[in-house]
Amino acid sequence: MEMNEMAGYEIFMLRVSSGNIINQVYIIVDSYTGKTAIVDPAWNMELIEAKLARLGAVPEMILLTHSHEDHVQLADPLARKFGVNVYMSRREADYYRFGCTNLHLLDDGATVWLGRTAITGLLTPGHTAGGMCYKLEGSLFTGDTAFIEGCGICNLPGGSPDDMFDSIQRIKRVADASVRVYPGHSFGEKPGQTLGHLLSNNVYFILENRDTFVKFRMRSNQSRLFHFQ
Repeated sequence: MEMNEMAGYEIFMLRVSSGNIINQVYIIVDSYTGKTAIVDPAWNMELIEAKLARLGAVPEMILLTHSHEDHVQLADPLARKFGVNVYMSRREADYYRFGCTNLHLLDDGATVWLGRTAITGLLTPGHTAGGMCYKLEGSLFTGDTAFIEGCGICNLPGGSPDDMFDSIQRIKRVADASVRVYPGHSFGEKPGQTLGHLLSNNVYFILENRDTFVKFRMRSNQSRLFHFQ
């Protein structure tokens, strides 16, 4: 559990998997009202429902950072079961023709409210055509745009290393160094590190030149898919 007492919400992290794909699912609970959001639900319905039950929480919304299966696989079943609204960026849904029950499309900068907690969608393409990060006071949910250790791959349909460079520069502009970053995957470091940590240790946040960034992200000699150095 992560608690942001000043901002008035709690974050609960769940590690879920399917085969060799491991994801982070997040549950956000507004401390004042108990209203609850789920970020990128996938793979393990029983685990998610068990956590909700232990919290005594009924989800109010689902936030999707992008449309890849490992981030959206349980969005429709959960929306049907609980009758909740599902949010995704308009550009992402339009580009990939994504649809699910109770889907609501967000434009860049749109804010939704979870009780007293404001959640603002930031359009951050690069990994996909319309990826969206969700910014709360003190927290940023980044999906596959930014990991603690690196950034998402940019060679899938709709991806772009140039867009990824712009998205990371935008995150650096709009978020304070104290903001805690919650990515969709972990590759060794615990989610919830500060942006300041990424600014000092994540090579994609350190690189300032576009051409250098693009060439490094798309280099052909990477030993592993998620080898970031």
